[in-house]
Amino acid sequence: MKVSVIGGGAWGTTLAQLLNDNGNEVLIEDINQKFVDDINTLHIHPTFNIAISDEIKATSSLKEALDFSDIIVLCIPTKFVRSELTKINELITTKKLFINVSKGIEPDTSKRISELVYELIDKKNLKGYVVLSGPSHAEEVILRKVTSLVCASYEEDNALFVQNLFNNPKYLRTYRSDDVIGVEVGGAMKNAIAIVSGASTGLGLGENARAFLISRGIKEILAIALALGANMQTIYGLSGVGDLIVTASSMNSRNFKCGLAIGQGKSLEEAQGSINQVVEGIRAIEAGYEIGLKYNLDLPIFTIAHKVINKEVDISNAISLLLSRDLKSEKYW
Repeated sequence: MKVSVIGGGAWGTTLAQLLNDNGNEVLIEDINQKFVDDINTLHIHPTFNIAISDEIKATSSLKEALDFSDIIVLCIPTKFVRSELTKINELITTKKLFINVSKGIEPDTSKRISELVYELIDKKNLKGYVVLSGPSHAEEVILRKVTSLVCASYEEDNALFVQNLFNNPKYLRTYRSDDVIGVEVGGAMKNAIAIVSGASTGLGLGENARAFLISRGIKEILAIALALGANMQTIYGLSGVGDLIVTASSMNSRNFKCGLAIGQGKSLEEAQGSINQVVEGIRAIEAGYEIGLKYNLDLPIFTIAHKVINKEVDISNAISLLLSRDLKSEKYW
């Protein structure tokens, strides 16, 4: 089977290798010509400098990638999704199945990727939409270390198709769901809590504090997800708690590392610059805060994180603001 991957960065090329392992032909599209050359000529992963199959091909032509297959894997930062989908809709002439593997919320609108796909892709060109997410550092998946993901779609047949497409009995197990909202929200909002967790570590607050922020962060993610119409069970699954576990305490997590740098005294701009990759969690903090205002949710962690990144509160005072709140019973729902 042929599959087109839009975005040849860390996760896109890693998933291309997985799809190739599963016996599929894969063409990666990326605007970075060096990435394209690394894949085509050197047969190495452009981010990790690890050998990949010489059967995997790359191109800088979006049209070529779209013409190659009717299965489109979207692996691009959310800030570019709207413009990329607009280009794709102008170029495609047949129905495509869109599989989103990016975890984020669109800047300014707080829209999920599924909402953008249904908004920007003409119905005549849209076979369906599936989101694939879960606890997965690309650094481990490219080494074929055991991982598990969940795919969600409003169409059961599309979810089943993607589940089989990505499942590999040797190292990657897939589950399926019909809760698109829950999988998308969990994957996006855990990035925000990962930044908070990293910041607490940078401040030297210790592991007790990190456990406090992660566990109470789960409660806030759940509140956001339920307000948007998600299923509670999804947030307690792979794309929610599972992804948060792997993201909120690992140096493989760009969001954790960004928070760590902020906690160590770097400015937001310096922290983001030191990562050299898109840090989706900053946008997730803003989106979570805005959703909280819209639905009148009690989100103290998101609220204080929002104030910190907007320089309304100094990072050194953030934990004091959390600890000085009125005492209450512990309820998760």
